[in-house]
Amino acid sequence: MPAIDFRTATPDELAEIDPADFIAAVKSMSDRDLRELMEGPNRSPIITSIFTRMPQLFRPERAGATTATTHWTLTGRPDGGSDEWTVRVADGVCTVVAGHDGEATLGLTMPPVEFIKLITKTGNPVMMFMTGKLKARGDVSLAANLAGWFDVPAR
Repeated sequence: MPAIDFRTATPDELAEIDPADFIAAVKSMSDRDLRELMEGPNRSPIITSIFTRMPQLFRPERAGATTATTHWTLTGRPDGGSDEWTVRVADGVCTVVAGHDGEATLGLTMPPVEFIKLITKTGNPVMMFMTGKLKARGDVSLAANLAGWFDVPAR
């Protein structure tokens, strides 16, 4: 796939990006580039694309019999607000909805750059937590296992 400019791509183009290509692009970006991207007009389509793909990348055998509802809050939206999503795992199925839905087993709050790094496994979640960039409430032990439930393509 030819390189895509995430700043100018349309929402449809962003939705079509292969997860491995997205991760490769993130790895090549500086923190400043990521911050500028997430402060720009494609923040929402990028975040939506990531969350809506989670069910496809979910590996139920890794989650076992766990049932969990996670609320994700991504701060720093250009209008001063936050993006909120719910990721629910139950009966071997992962579902995702925009907004906070139901009672959370775990709540995660972070800036968008840390979210991108966390979700692409290009950042250190323990360091993010220790420095206060990643905030967790509820079942914090769940946070340690959550990332392993999803197939993140390596590049």
